[in-house]
Formats: sequence, C-alpha cells, structure tokens
Amino acid sequence: MKNTLTALCAGWLVLASPVSAQSDDAVVVELFTSQGCSSCPAADALMTELAKDPRLLTLSLHVDYWDYLGWKDKFASPQFTKRQKAYAHYAHDKMVYTPQAIVQGQHRLIGNRADELADAVGKQLSHEQPGRVVLTRQGDVLSIDAAPIVGGQGPIRVQLVRYTPTETVQIERGENAGKELTYNNVVTSWTTIGKWDGALPLAMQVPVEGDAGLAVILQAEGPAAILAAAALR
Repeated sequence: MKNTLTALCAGWLVLASPVSAQSDDAVVVELFTSQGCSSCPAADALMTELAKDPRLLTLSLHVDYWDYLGWKDKFASPQFTKRQKAYAHYAHDKMVYTPQAIVQGQHRLIGNRADELADAVGKQLSHEQPGRVVLTRQGDVLSIDAAPIVGGQGPIRVQLVRYTPTETVQIERGENAGKELTYNNVVTSWTTIGKWDGALPLAMQVPVEGDAGLAVILQAEGPAAILAAAALR
C-alpha cells in the first residue's frame, strides 16, 4: 500500500507541476527578410549569431513581396508584410525593404549592417526595460503575468508569437538560386491576444498547442516601443 501511495503521489506531482516555467526577459530583434532577396543572407547570418545571446529574442519574419522574382519564400506570410508596413506607417517611412531589422520596436535599420545592429542592440541592453512579463506553461495552457508598466503606457498589445528554432532551405530559383540557407527563430504566427492598459497587473491564460517556440511581447500601439518580452526556451 505504501509503495502504491508513493507512486500515485509521485504521479500527481508530475501532472500538477508546470511542463515549462522558464521564461527569459529579452530585447527583441525582428528581421524582415526574404529567401528571394540577394541582400538578405548576410542579415540572416547575423541573426544566427545574435540568437546565441540569451538576452536577445531574435525573430525572422519572412515577407512575401519578393516572391514574384521566381522563388516563393517557404515561410513568407502577408501577415508579416502587413506588420512591416504598419511599422513604416507609424514612423512615416515611405517604403519598406529587406533586410530590415527593428530593435525593440524602435530602432529601424538595414539588417545586414553588423556595426549598426550591434550598436542598436547595445543601447537597449544598457538600460532597464520599463516592464517585465513572466510566462508559465502547464500542458496546453500558457499563463501570462506582468506587473504594471512604469508611467502607464497603455493601450498595450499583448502578443503571442510562435516560431521554429531552426530551418534550412535549399533555394532553387531567384536571386539566391543554388544556396542552402539556414534561418533561426522563423516566425510562424504573430497574434494579438489582448489589450492592456498597463496600470493594473496583467494576468491571463491562453491555450497553446505543440512544441514550437513561444514568446509573449508587450508592445505600445503603433506598433511602437516594445515594453517587455519573454520567451519559453
């Protein structure tokens, strides 16, 4: 009886404990890229190096406006093109381009310029972010908790991002024909799951499925400054 009870208790503890409770605060680096853009592989390689830094959350968003060049990007989505255009509209930029890196929703720069990218990332890492979000996953339920944002930054978008850690593709046509390219943290979906005023603590739960990487990003409307971000790794 004692052995049976011990086994049952051990089983209960396994079921009750979170599947994953680790979350990392991170500075977000978004790269808008395309498999059909000859200038992008250098930027993709930079993202591979940046992804090694646990203080960063690097995300590759593949746009679809280069697909007409003869190679349809396997990861491209009009949703990501729309996000890049929304950044441009908010900043009053007249055009979008690849590769473009956007650091913490604020610093927009050409994504294959290593020195400029390192400088923008360094500036964000040098000071404390205005908020912090904590993620806890238990089975197919993700709990999202955050303290009030300093200064009351609302309305704030609560965004759930799913991504694939690594993808390697053989490019057969277009400007990068014949190249085998590897991409890190390829975004598969980016969804606004709620709005928050930032004045009161945030506590919400959302369903999640599968073992794809996931992150939550709290961002001012615009899209503008990213106020907090965390990823389960």
